[in-house]
Amino acid sequence: MMDINEIMKVIPHRYPFLLVDRIDEIVEGEKVVATKNVTMNEPFFQGHFPQLPVMPGVLIIEAMAQAGAVAVLSKEEFKGKIAFLAAVDKAKFRKNVVPGDTLRLEVELLKLKKNAGVAKGIAYVGDKKAAEAEITFMIG
Repeated sequence: MMDINEIMKVIPHRYPFLLVDRIDEIVEGEKVVATKNVTMNEPFFQGHFPQLPVMPGVLIIEAMAQAGAVAVLSKEEFKGKIAFLAAVDKAKFRKNVVPGDTLRLEVELLKLKKNAGVAKGIAYVGDKKAAEAEITFMIG
């Protein structure tokens, strides 16, 4: 398990754009399970949408990508590098994510080569799928 301070040693993201609160399970270079507690204090809720706060789908995908980056960049050969988002495929949004929800981010690496890879991410609220996508990334 990794807390937020340990996560920040692996990926460069910081508030307000660090979208992972905790790593619950990790197999370096293979998979990760992470948690994002969604609160009303998130800066994006001021404008998305003030009367009906909903976490933007692109930020759910970004949270999955950040969790996946922790799994990749924890590998010795990638330490100190950055994983850049290169493509998003097969994205589906199934449930609104609102303040008070806890996102469980499950990311499995499907391909990992010298400087690129593909991961499958699923975001859950409880046992319900909120979003899923295939994420392609480059390591630089």
